[in-house]
Amino acid sequence: MKKGKEIIADRNTVAAKAIKKEVENLGLDDDLGGDFRVIVDGKTARIEGKVPDQATKEKIILAAGNIHGIGEVDDTMKVASKAKIEEAVFYTVKSGDSLSKIVKKHYGDAMRYPDIFDANTPMLKHPDKIYPGQVLRIPGATMKA
Repeated sequence: MKKGKEIIADRNTVAAKAIKKEVENLGLDDDLGGDFRVIVDGKTARIEGKVPDQATKEKIILAAGNIHGIGEVDDTMKVASKAKIEEAVFYTVKSGDSLSKIVKKHYGDAMRYPDIFDANTPMLKHPDKIYPGQVLRIPGATMKA
C-alpha cells in the first residue's frame, strides 16, 4: 500500500503529464526546445524551457492553469524571439461575461471580440464558449471602464 508522500508524488506526476498532453493537443509544442519541462508540486505547476515567442509562452501558461487541480503557474520559460512583444493581461471570466463585454472593458470597442478569440486560439474553439473561472489572455489591453 502506498504512503502519503508516494500518493502525492503520483498525483504530481499525473498532473505534469496532463499539462504536457494539453500543450501537445493544442499544438503548442511544435517549436519547444528539448529543455521544456513541467514540474508539479501540489497545486503549483512550474514550467521551464525555451519557447519561440511571447504568445506561445502565455498560451502554455493558460493551458497549464486550466488543468484541474492547478492553482498557480510558476513560469520560468525563456522566449527565444528577440522581437519586443508586450505581455498580455490575463483576465478571469466571471459569470455573465461574454467576449464582447470583456473586449469593451479592455479595448473600448465590443466589436473587437475576434482579437481576444484569436489570441486564445487554440484554447477557445468558439467565441460563445467561455465559462466562469476560465483565464483568457488579452494582448495590448488597457482598461477602458
